[in-house]
Amino acid sequence: MANKDTSHTGAPADLVELGRIVSAYGVRGWVKVQPHSSDAQGLLAAKTWWLKAPVPVGSTGVLPSAFPAGVVACRPQGATIVAELSVVPDRDHAETMKGHTVWVPRADFPAADDDEYYWVDLIDCRLFGEREGQPELIGKVIEVVDNGAHALLRVARATLNSEGELVLLQNDKGRMVEVLVPFVSAHVHTVDIASKRLDSNWPVDL
Repeated sequence: MANKDTSHTGAPADLVELGRIVSAYGVRGWVKVQPHSSDAQGLLAAKTWWLKAPVPVGSTGVLPSAFPAGVVACRPQGATIVAELSVVPDRDHAETMKGHTVWVPRADFPAADDDEYYWVDLIDCRLFGEREGQPELIGKVIEVVDNGAHALLRVARATLNSEGELVLLQNDKGRMVEVLVPFVSAHVHTVDIASKRLDSNWPVDL
């Protein structure tokens, strides 16, 4: 999952959280990052990461601000990414970076190939299915997850009110009703990021 953030003074307004530093790496002060999704191109391509310190448990004060870190070197390491950062001179400093989240401006993402999409761009898209051959709203994408074989859209079921506004559905316990839809061309056949709309053949009542 990728989270958007616009609260940091001096930071770009389109920051997207792409990962978290989980440990130091090696003896030269590199850090190891666990990406939030299998799509890590945004991290690998960025020349600058914006880092945000973890919030102490029980803290009620001012939240930490993001600060820039130049990416000196960066490469995949298994399911993680390892990087040398300009603000981390040695392993001792790298150890103190554990828990920092890693943010990158959306504008710095490399252009996606045809028929490829960044997961963050799918969040908040409205997903339409089919009923008797006609498109009908299923709900809103609230998260994209990886099941190992392909991405899954986690969709909050919704309807439209008389003013055309989205109304999320709840079950009898007051919990959001959700459905998981495979993000594969066999089911999701049309993606319109500009209009925040996805069209599929997914059954509306499933």
